[in-house]
Amino acid sequence: MNLDYTTEELAFRDEVRAWIKQAYDPELKKLMSQSKNGYLDKAGQVKWQKKLAARGWAAPGWPVQYGGPDWTPTQRYIFQSETAAAGCPIVSPMGIAMVAYVIMEYGTEAQKQSFLPKILNTDECWCQGYSEPGSGSDLASLQMSAVRDGDHYVLNGSKIWTTHAQWADWIFCLVRTNREAKAQSGISFLLADMRTPGISIRPLPSLDGPIDGEQEVNQLFFENVCVPVENRIGEEGLGWTYAKYLLQFERGTAYGSLLRYLLAKIRHIAREQPAGNGGRLIDDPDFRRRYAELAVRVEAVDAAEMRFFSSVESGAAIGAMSSMFKLVGTELQQALSELAMEALGPDGLPFVQDSFAEVRGREAPVRPIPDHAAAVTPLYFNYRKTSIYAGTNEIQRNLLARHVLSSAGVRG
Repeated sequence: MNLDYTTEELAFRDEVRAWIKQAYDPELKKLMSQSKNGYLDKAGQVKWQKKLAARGWAAPGWPVQYGGPDWTPTQRYIFQSETAAAGCPIVSPMGIAMVAYVIMEYGTEAQKQSFLPKILNTDECWCQGYSEPGSGSDLASLQMSAVRDGDHYVLNGSKIWTTHAQWADWIFCLVRTNREAKAQSGISFLLADMRTPGISIRPLPSLDGPIDGEQEVNQLFFENVCVPVENRIGEEGLGWTYAKYLLQFERGTAYGSLLRYLLAKIRHIAREQPAGNGGRLIDDPDFRRRYAELAVRVEAVDAAEMRFFSSVESGAAIGAMSSMFKLVGTELQQALSELAMEALGPDGLPFVQDSFAEVRGREAPVRPIPDHAAAVTPLYFNYRKTSIYAGTNEIQRNLLARHVLSSAGVRG
């Protein structure tokens, strides 16, 4: 196997590096230094994604006919590696990496023409309406109703843990359109304008703290919300099929670039953080060993993703591979955030104390935190959820056992 880049690929790498140097400006870098999870506030996120869209690089996985860049798997790898190495923001996945694929596969031509260009250019931001109070991992038990009334559905119910709902212009929702059918068969997939009367948002504060003054997750309430029937994706009652298709992309979102970003963050902390012997943490043999072990695991995920994307672009189905990447990727996210916290040591305590003070309704004391320690503790708390969302990691293990091991003839 030849692992060297071709002359054309090296030229593309240089092109990406030059673009990053110009586009990733000091304002965005400052915002990113305070990010707890690789994302920015809404203004920063839109600014970054519009720069990508203007260059034609916002949606590496999209078909050319919808605005994708027509990259080879190697070009995608180079782009992800270079943006991660530079510490660039992560593209918000709700529109570009999630609902867009459902619209492409199952939407009408009118829906494609209406939504896809705005998603690509970040003219409209999206959020996801799946989980409900009491219907998280058992998503098929969702209860939010959508009753047909002429040319509209009338929605009543609640969605919870809705990331960045306060920023979103649109939401893609799973709703129950038939209570008589079995659980999965009575669900439909709707697109709703977040400005529709009857939708209200309640923030859900969390210990990882707000992003630039705003929380990350919310609970939504729908009271007699009218959504046009033309905003339904596909057929009524087949929403579960479309949701499973989308989940393959949510679970299979590329982890390599994010994991490399985390490795770089830990490396920066270790270079700045003093060790017990008076030197730098980066020179401590035990720390270097633990860092190297995680770096090897990240490289393994990266290599597997390259093979995966190559096979998908050749026409192979995503299938259970998305569960494998979700499982391995999120466990690595947590392991890296844990090492970052350990590297930070006592410098992480002020955030914990201040966060608890705010939750308990007391004014948080102002405490100095070194620049290299910014956002590390929030990142640690934020990543506790990665093994839960998009289907818990226990569910992913069950899916892998059912669809991979059983098909291979493996028996317990």
